[in-house]
Amino acid sequence: MTLPQKVFSLIQYPLPHHAISRLTGYFARSEVPWLKNALIKTFIKRFNVDMSQALEPDPTAYANFNAFFTRVLKADARPLGEGILSPTDGSLSRHGRLVKGQLVQAKGHLYSAQSLLGGDATLADEFMNGSFATVYLSPRDYHRVHMPMTGTLREMIYVPGRIFSVNKATASYVPNLFARNERLVCIFDSPHGSFAMVLVGAMVVAAIETVWSGQVTPLAGVPQRTRFDEPITLERGEEMGLFKLGSTVVMCFANPVTFEDYPPETMVSMGQTLGDFSLNLDVVQP
Repeated sequence: MTLPQKVFSLIQYPLPHHAISRLTGYFARSEVPWLKNALIKTFIKRFNVDMSQALEPDPTAYANFNAFFTRVLKADARPLGEGILSPTDGSLSRHGRLVKGQLVQAKGHLYSAQSLLGGDATLADEFMNGSFATVYLSPRDYHRVHMPMTGTLREMIYVPGRIFSVNKATASYVPNLFARNERLVCIFDSPHGSFAMVLVGAMVVAAIETVWSGQVTPLAGVPQRTRFDEPITLERGEEMGLFKLGSTVVMCFANPVTFEDYPPETMVSMGQTLGDFSLNLDVVQP
């Protein structure tokens, strides 16, 4: 890691993460025309956002910055591949087998499924011999999250925490990053076994939403668990939630997955094939 990256990671510790994110959220909700248009146009230019794929390509047509940031794409913009799908656009930062219940955060950094899933040892045991994949969403990416496979929602767990940035530099330096940050853990059951989709909050992420509960974060600073007695089944490729500003999705699968031969940090699109279930017991080393 370079010195500037290390400094960027270190200065985040004392920052008032939640206050910064709430302030950002205030401006992102503003519907004052000159302000929201200036924010949107500046963002498009700064991050080279491709508006040609958006259902509404006119930046000034959005009610506020949040509406622009969570923009819907054209129906044919993200064709679905085979097998397990990428849930969103972004960088496939790490993927592979869980090693003794641990996931790879970055080279030399491991963290436990138990900590990621909110401290529930019984729940974490379901994924002890499974696989994981982490997709980091950069500011320019499409920020709606879709189902990697068909699943029936069993439980949703809100886990409070800090809101560190989740970019590559921070992931390489801040230990247990994804288990430190505020996050929403969604547990699904499927014919291929259970799987978890963890939507991780980050600096300036004002809120996380799901299609079944609406806006979920921010909540009070205590874990909250919600079980669903009435079945909520979402089909493969169907939208399940969104981020209001960027973050990360971590997926855990109870059964082993054979992933495509993607090196770390490969850019993927929502709907792109990530892999499929198999009995392949090879372990991707940190």
